[in-house]
Amino acid sequence: MNNDHPVFSVMIQGYWRMAEWGMTTQQHHAFLKQHIELGITTVDHAPVYGPESACERLFGDVLALDSSLREQIQIVSKCGIYRGHGNQVNHYDSSKAAILKSVDESLERLKTDHLDVLLLHRPDLLMDADEAAQAFSELKAAGKVKHFGVSNFTPAQFSLLQSRVEEPLITNQVEINPVNLQVTEDGTLEQLQQARIRPMAWSCLAKGELFSGDSEQLTRLRQTLAEVGEEIGASSIDQVVFAWVMRLPSNPLPILGSSKIERVAASVKALELSMTKEQWYRIWTASKGHGVA
Repeated sequence: MNNDHPVFSVMIQGYWRMAEWGMTTQQHHAFLKQHIELGITTVDHAPVYGPESACERLFGDVLALDSSLREQIQIVSKCGIYRGHGNQVNHYDSSKAAILKSVDESLERLKTDHLDVLLLHRPDLLMDADEAAQAFSELKAAGKVKHFGVSNFTPAQFSLLQSRVEEPLITNQVEINPVNLQVTEDGTLEQLQQARIRPMAWSCLAKGELFSGDSEQLTRLRQTLAEVGEEIGASSIDQVVFAWVMRLPSNPLPILGSSKIERVAASVKALELSMTKEQWYRIWTASKGHGVA
């Protein structure tokens, strides 16, 4: 079995709001080419992004327009979340049949013959780890998926699945930002650092709350982020937050969500910033409302 190591860009372009961008296929094409030129070659998708999986469909239209772009990017997509219809509730399904079906449908929408990475999108409390592992093995053997990982898994859930799959899981995509510090406290990042696995960090900007929220925590954070930003030469709070996330020793890969190439380009400049431990903890203290013991 092929054990080639996955290669990702140090930042990832998220396409979860692609259906809201109001762009033509040609404009989407230009945006993709521009962020590739900035060094962002990994893109993040999921079947639940957009109504009727619209984001994967729209991206597939871009690859149909210019198939040469497929060799320049790494596509991450997911499976496992199902929206209820009629009397059904929203639910998770990590059964073998559901995983195989989801991947086939994503490949058709994206107009590609393989995914570079497939993630289980949310922990399914009814997950049979052996069954999920069987699906992974079949997809790998068929050349439909190169690598596998998870999203939003606890350390115990991650370990369970890893104990059943033949190859190392290559990431756990989790929320990392100065507002929600959960994964810095529950062992998630330590587990990934121990295994030398880089997390993918979603919602680094806390869904925009860092810019508009009026709670005491968010007010403290904005002030501290601005102060640290001035010290390290950042031009925006965004850059400071991305530098804070990337300062973590598990080396997270931040996922960007903007459709504005100017903001994407500005975010990339966070790679040039250097943050001291004191500055990192100052931001942590602003979030917590108290210092370390």
